[in-house]
Amino acid sequence: MEPLIACKDVSLGYENREVANGINLEVYPGDYLCIVGENGSGKSTLVKGLIGLIRPLNGQIIVDPALKEESIGYLPQQTAAQKDFPATVSEVVISGCLKRRGFLPFYSKKEKQQAEKNMERLGIKDIGKKCYRELSGGQKQRVLLARALCATDKLLILDEPVTGLDPSAMAEMYQLIRKLNEEDHVAIIMVSHDIMNILSEAKTILHLKQQPLFYGSVSDYKKSEVSRCFLEVKK
Repeated sequence: MEPLIACKDVSLGYENREVANGINLEVYPGDYLCIVGENGSGKSTLVKGLIGLIRPLNGQIIVDPALKEESIGYLPQQTAAQKDFPATVSEVVISGCLKRRGFLPFYSKKEKQQAEKNMERLGIKDIGKKCYRELSGGQKQRVLLARALCATDKLLILDEPVTGLDPSAMAEMYQLIRKLNEEDHVAIIMVSHDIMNILSEAKTILHLKQQPLFYGSVSDYKKSEVSRCFLEVKK
């Protein structure tokens, strides 16, 4: 089986200034990888590389050809402007099909059905006509997750998806992501500062500090010196 996405000795940065280097990873269908590390450790830069916003300074990022034909589902950190976006829930969700649509002026019947399916999947079908900016934080994240699934249901990259959510909404978001991963075999790559919850959710950990300090299973990470030091700082 070929990985959906892989990094081989990747270095990333801006204007030839390295921000992260020496990155090797492989993500297969059904994987759940969490990227952790302190602020400025290269997590966001790595995500930009994985979704194709920046090119590696060195090494290769290899994306499965079948995934390239669709897109990578991406849920970014929300800006203030995005939180106040004046569109309906349905309009936001179906906009995830834009890359698939190409230059066609209208969404196809298949795309509309896909958007409806993902809204139902995430429990937001009944609020399809509501204005996005009127929703709660948890509802907004469900909408954006449904939008990401309209791009592809093979691989989702989630950048701090629970930031700013209350404990109840946070638990619901983790539950949704777990269900997508375990029941639908959607591969997950998540950037998160929520290390205590992540250790009970993810399968694999990549701990960055400009370069990988750890890459392996959650069980091995818990035993590592890297984990012990990091968790002490977080207390």
